[in-house]
Amino acid sequence: MNEQNNKKKSHEESPKIAMGEPVVPVSTWKKVLSKRWVYPAAYMAAAAIILTLVWVYQDASQKPMDSTPASVTDSVEQAGSEDLLGQDTAKESGKDKATETVAVAEDLVWPVANAADVTVVKPFYDNEASAEDHEAALVQYNDTFIANTGIDLARADNQSFEVTAAMGGKVTRVDEVPLLGFVVEITHANNLKTVYESLSDVKVKMDAEVKQGDTIALAGRNEMEKDLGNHVHFAVYENGELINPSSVLPKHE
Repeated sequence: MNEQNNKKKSHEESPKIAMGEPVVPVSTWKKVLSKRWVYPAAYMAAAAIILTLVWVYQDASQKPMDSTPASVTDSVEQAGSEDLLGQDTAKESGKDKATETVAVAEDLVWPVANAADVTVVKPFYDNEASAEDHEAALVQYNDTFIANTGIDLARADNQSFEVTAAMGGKVTRVDEVPLLGFVVEITHANNLKTVYESLSDVKVKMDAEVKQGDTIALAGRNEMEKDLGNHVHFAVYENGELINPSSVLPKHE
């Protein structure tokens, strides 16, 4: 009887041992990971995070390029403008200097209002000229012969004419000399000086500034060369030395 009960009991308990072992509960993560949509969702989330980090990094790397203060930018632009202004000013200044140089470097012109109206009635005495030219360039006063220090210009009809400045400059002498008549001296740039003798009706004063072509007087007569009638005696000095006016004047037509 006991044996039967033991067998029955053993038979009844044996399944309990096999079936009664503690059941390990299933993890929640495993349940979640077992879902099909989990991995694609995780991949998309990771991709979104990576893209966000890339965008933030690029934005941060670009900020220094645009972070120059406005005041610095304005200063650079102002400096550039000043440089351009300085260049323009320098150019204008260069143009002004060039203009002044051209004005100073003007050539001598015939000291009369109309060069075609006059001729050279007595030439300059040139030491290197021929004996014939020397004779033509001598001025006789009483019994004395004097080398002509300039050229003498006169009209064929012996009429008076306007005497003009051969070059712009400053009047440095206005005088009346008994033998020479009225004398006007004009000092020019480049150590040049022109002298006008045998004048009448002088129209300029001492220290006056004259331009090339300005009327300074009328041609007149003098005692030294009274045989020439109305004329102007024109002399040119360079560095204090007399030079032949015909060598520096335009060709007379």
